[in-house]
Amino acid sequence: MLILLPPSEGKTPATRGDAMDWTSLSFPDLNSCRAKVLEALGTVSAHEDALALLGVGASLQSDVERNTRLHAEPAAPAHQVYSGVLYDALGYKSMTGRQRRKADESVLVISALWGAIRFADSVPAYRLSMSTSLPDVGRLASFWKPQLTDALAAAVSGQLLVDCRSSTYAAAWTPPAASTVTVNVFTEVNGARKVVSHFAKHTRGELARHLLTRPGKAPQTPVQLHKAAGEKWNAELVPGTARKAHALNIILPN
Repeated sequence: MLILLPPSEGKTPATRGDAMDWTSLSFPDLNSCRAKVLEALGTVSAHEDALALLGVGASLQSDVERNTRLHAEPAAPAHQVYSGVLYDALGYKSMTGRQRRKADESVLVISALWGAIRFADSVPAYRLSMSTSLPDVGRLASFWKPQLTDALAAAVSGQLLVDCRSSTYAAAWTPPAASTVTVNVFTEVNGARKVVSHFAKHTRGELARHLLTRPGKAPQTPVQLHKAAGEKWNAELVPGTARKAHALNIILPN
């Protein structure tokens, strides 16, 4: 089982430590692409209109300035750098050592800057969204899609993929439909379903934690995933097609 997560928009910078070691990152075939995006990001972030070009507000000025010196910034494991609603609900810090090792092996973060990394990969905090377009790179989702298709093929082969990404990050890579289950979160009022945003992030984080900490073997099929989710939530499984992934719909109480 592999759990696909989006990065958090906000990140927690490391306060000390060594800079990122490119050779230590998972999926080293992506390093040349990572270097290209990093260079373009540094150039844009040094521009006088950097905030507008990156689509962020003035409160994030220090984050954008950090983008210009990422080669030298302290790095920390991804599970420390990424923060926010989903990652708080996942609760890596409160896991046992065995559960953390399982998370390190099972979680893939699809990133605008790194393409794809595992939880134990050490990276600096940065500010960049997958919806951004960079000079000489273009729209990042389009840039990464063929690269990730090739680089992740071996890693995902034979694995159940639990896709907890937002639509912005799902656009960067389409995993094999037959082995992928997209996680959706709804509330239901008077028989009508509504998509939720904040609680969707929280619930996806809780689902990831449940799958990583529950006893027994990890789910290996969509049906087994549905059964595991049903241990905590009202959930339904919508079978996929040859081109469309399965869907796990979690319905929260109103």
